[in-house]
Amino acid sequence: MTTVTTSRARTPRALDWRLRFAVLSLIWGFSFLLIKVGTDGYAPFQVTLGRLFFGTAVLAAAMAVKRERLPRGARTWGHLFVAALLLNALPFSLFAYSELTIPSTLAGICNATSPLWGMALSLVALSEDRPSRVRVAGLGIGFLGVLTVLGAWQGFDGLDAQGTAMALLASLSYPIGWIYVRRTLAGTGHSHLSLTGAQLLVATVQLAFVTPLFTAFPTRFPLAPLLAVAALGALGTGLAVLIQYGLVAEVGPTTGQMVTYFIPVIATAAGVTLLGETLTWSTPVGAAIVLAGAALTQARPRRRGREDRARVTEAEQVGATGTEPTEATVVETPSTTTPKDRTPQAPPAPPCNQNQNPNPSATASPRPLSKL
Repeated sequence: MTTVTTSRARTPRALDWRLRFAVLSLIWGFSFLLIKVGTDGYAPFQVTLGRLFFGTAVLAAAMAVKRERLPRGARTWGHLFVAALLLNALPFSLFAYSELTIPSTLAGICNATSPLWGMALSLVALSEDRPSRVRVAGLGIGFLGVLTVLGAWQGFDGLDAQGTAMALLASLSYPIGWIYVRRTLAGTGHSHLSLTGAQLLVATVQLAFVTPLFTAFPTRFPLAPLLAVAALGALGTGLAVLIQYGLVAEVGPTTGQMVTYFIPVIATAAGVTLLGETLTWSTPVGAAIVLAGAALTQARPRRRGREDRARVTEAEQVGATGTEPTEATVVETPSTTTPKDRTPQAPPAPPCNQNQNPNPSATASPRPLSKL
């Protein structure tokens, strides 16, 4: 008598989403420390160019593995040019320049104001995004937190106004870019990975033209700053976008977007413990107020009925918020498909900085990576 045994092929399981969420938070939280280390050896534009180069290389490899193609059409590439400027080239450069004069902890907290700027702008630019009392209150609370971080009652004593302004402008650039992407690239039929990869490629070309005009070619290549730039690009701008892409696809944009609230905490801890940056009581207290306000601005009223629910889901996926975020590839964010609030779509999705689903054409069009 013969016994026949059958064995079931086991398919490798992806890492638990909570672990990927933690990794994504750490990557984006440490991005501000890496920027600070990178600018110790290279000019800000050079740091940004290196970041984009290594990030683009990672996404190019991912596109090759998945046999994704770059989008076609002059109109699409024209919109990607603007998206790359607003979501990558401009904010990345501003953060790099800001950290020449402000600590990485403050830059990380300024990055957390993106949801506040996003809500304020959406009230003007997105007619379907009507404010509620809770969201308006969150906006006021958030900016009160910003004033607390900056020590407004002391006349902003001890702060570098120019550096702080550049960090806040960088965080403002993200929601402007998200709104632009939502209006121009949503529903184009291209995958989020394709759009995000193309967006980073365009941003890299932009910096390749700008950098030689404002900086001299480095005469030496210090190793620690070089490794920081490589990690910033490969991990914070490349790998993070891919993690966010899968994370949002699995748990949805709302859960994915929660990564935003961990980034300033990790950035502050890293700056204080590893870089020896000083911390006054107003910084963590103000940061907590900013995060509370940002959370309230993302609150949406519950709606009844399948049709209404579908509309809310679509709005969350296509237009929300980052990195910053992350980063967020991004697309940033991340991007169309960003790590956090994205189910591969634009706003709340993952890094390509955001709320998108893995298959952009299946939903609304993704937002290119924004990220940190």
